[in-house]
Amino acid sequence: MAKQKLEKGKSEGHLAWWQLSLIGVGCIIGTGFFLASSIAIQMTGPSVIFTFILAATATYIVFEALAKMSAKDPQKGTFRTYAKKAYGRWAGFSSGWVYWCSEILIIGSQLTAISLLTKLWFPNVRLWIFALIYAICGLIVLFIGAKAFGKVESIFAIMKIAAIFMFIIIAILALTGVLDGNPKGDIPKTMGELFPKGVFGFWSALLFAFFAHGGIEVMGVMAIHLKKKEDAPKSGKVMLALIGLIYVISLTLALLLVPYTEFKDKKSPFVTALADFNLDFFPHVFTAAIIIAGFSAMSASLFSVTTILTTLSEEGDAPSIFSKHSKKKFIMPLPAIALTSLGLVISIVTSLVLPDKVYEYITTAAALMLLYNWLFMLTFYHKLIEPTNADKVKRIIGMILVAAAVSGSLVHSTSRPGFFISLAFISVIALVILVLRKRWRKEESQKSV
Repeated sequence: MAKQKLEKGKSEGHLAWWQLSLIGVGCIIGTGFFLASSIAIQMTGPSVIFTFILAATATYIVFEALAKMSAKDPQKGTFRTYAKKAYGRWAGFSSGWVYWCSEILIIGSQLTAISLLTKLWFPNVRLWIFALIYAICGLIVLFIGAKAFGKVESIFAIMKIAAIFMFIIIAILALTGVLDGNPKGDIPKTMGELFPKGVFGFWSALLFAFFAHGGIEVMGVMAIHLKKKEDAPKSGKVMLALIGLIYVISLTLALLLVPYTEFKDKKSPFVTALADFNLDFFPHVFTAAIIIAGFSAMSASLFSVTTILTTLSEEGDAPSIFSKHSKKKFIMPLPAIALTSLGLVISIVTSLVLPDKVYEYITTAAALMLLYNWLFMLTFYHKLIEPTNADKVKRIIGMILVAAAVSGSLVHSTSRPGFFISLAFISVIALVILVLRKRWRKEESQKSV
C-alpha cells in the first residue's frame, strides 16, 4: 500500500521548482525571524549579521543533503525514512519522534505568540480564544491536501516577503532623511563595537539565528510532489539565497536605525527600529505580517508532523491506527490528525499555564531537537549518496556549524536549561527504543522464517 502511494506521488507531481522555493519561504519565515531575532541581537549586538550568514550557510548544506536524497529516492517519510535506510529501524523511529515532539512544542509557542499579538486590536478578548481560533484554522490546512497547501503557503510567502520589503524601503527612506526622525544607529568601527558581547555572546546567539531558518524539513516532505524530483536542490538554493539576502539586509538596516541595546525580546526588531519615525500605521501592518508569518509556519509544521506521524505508522513505528484512512478518504488519516490535535492542545495549555521562563526553556529545547535531526541528516547522508570531494567538505562545515549552535546554548543562561530539557526528551525516546528493540528483533525473526 505504501509503495503504491509513493508511485502515485511520483506520477502526480504538480509542483514546479520555483513553487517549492516559495513554499520554503512560507515555511521558514516565521516568528523565529520576526520576533526571536531580537534575542539574538541582544546577545551579540551588530555581529548578529554574521550569525545569520553562518546559519544560512549551514541550512543550505543540510537542505542540499536532504534534497539530493529526495531526488534520488523520493519518500513521503523524507528524512526519517532515509535515517531508517541508513542505520536501521531505531534511527527512523528516533528521528521521526524527535521531530514530532519538537515541532508540536514549537507550534504551540508560535500559536501563543500570534495570539498575544492579536490582542493589540482586541485587548479584552481572552488569549485562549485566539489560540483556539488559530488552531482550528491550522487544522483545516490538514484537510485541503498537498496541492492546495502549496498554493496557500506560496501566497503567504509573497505576503511575508512584501512585508519585509516594505520595511526595507521605509528604513532606507528614514536613513536618507526623507522621513522625519533621527536614526540613532551607527556603523561599528572597531571589533569591540562589532562584538560588544564577545565570543560567548556571538556563540550563544547562533541558536536563535538557526531557529529563524527552521522549516526545511517541510520542504523535504513536499519535495515528493515536484514535477521533476531532480529540481529539489535548485529550489532550495534559490529559496535560501532569497531568505539569506532579505534577512541580512533587513537586520542591517534595523541596526543602522537604532543601537542594539534598544531591542527588546518579545518585540519585533523592525517595529523597534521605526518606533521614533511617527509611522502610526507601521506597528499595525507589521504586526499583521508577523501573525501571517507565524500562522503560515505553524500550518506548515502541522502538515509536516502529521505526514511524518502517518509514515511512522505505515512502517510500524507508531500504532497502525494513525495511518488508517476513514471511508470518506480524507487527505490525512483522521487518527493522525487527532493525535496531532491533542499534542497541539497540550502545547497550548502548557504555554498558557507554565511561567514564561519555563515555557521558553521548553521551546528552546524543541529548537535544539530540530538541530539534532539536522546533525543526524548530515551523519547518514553519505551512507545513501556517493559524495564528491566538495560534498565531503560541505558536510564537515555543516556539522561544525550545527554543533556550534547546539553547544552555544550552554554558554548563556537564557538557553542553557533548554539544552538539558532537550537531553531529557532524547533520553525518554532512547528508553522507548530500548524497550521496543526486543519486539523488533522478534518481528524480524518471524519474517525470516
